[in-house]
Formats: sequence, structure tokens, C-alpha cells
Amino acid sequence: MDKKTTSSWEDIKKELLKDPATYKEYKSLEPEYKIISQMIKIRIEQGLTQKELADKIGTRQSNISRLESGEYNPSLEFLKKVAIGLNKELIISLN
Repeated sequence: MDKKTTSSWEDIKKELLKDPATYKEYKSLEPEYKIISQMIKIRIEQGLTQKELADKIGTRQSNISRLESGEYNPSLEFLKKVAIGLNKELIISLN
């Protein structure tokens, strides 16, 4: 039998995070990743395209795309608008 040559993302991630610098950067980006992931999931669950969400909140589709790709550092006001457009409440906390 051939030995398995592919790895899952979780295996690769685990290996990469062994490096302290990579782990530190990963942890620093975690809050952004979590909020973006939640917004994408909710938008898709609601059957909205990026364009439809953008129209609901009075912005361009490209702004939603940049937000979802992590290429944009949104203001708190913009995140509130997105939350409202998704019929959700934005809750921010410090733990």
C-alpha cells in the first residue's frame, strides 16, 4: 500500500504553529479572523451575496469583498453597519 502523502489543513497548521513567531502572528490575527468568519457564515446562511449585503448597508460590493478577504481594516462603525445588514448585534468584549 502507498503511504499517505497528503496532509489535512489541521496537520499543516499544527506544524506551522510550532514556530514561535508564526504562533505569535497567528494569535494576533485571531480576533479579526473570528469576526470575518462569523460574518461570512451568517451572510451565506441568509442567502445574501456580497452585493446584496453591500446594497443593504449603503456601500460597494468591493468593500464587503475586502472585508471578507482580510485586506481591509474596518472601522467599528463599518462593522456595526454590517451587523445591522445581517440583522445581528455586534458585541465586542475584552476578556
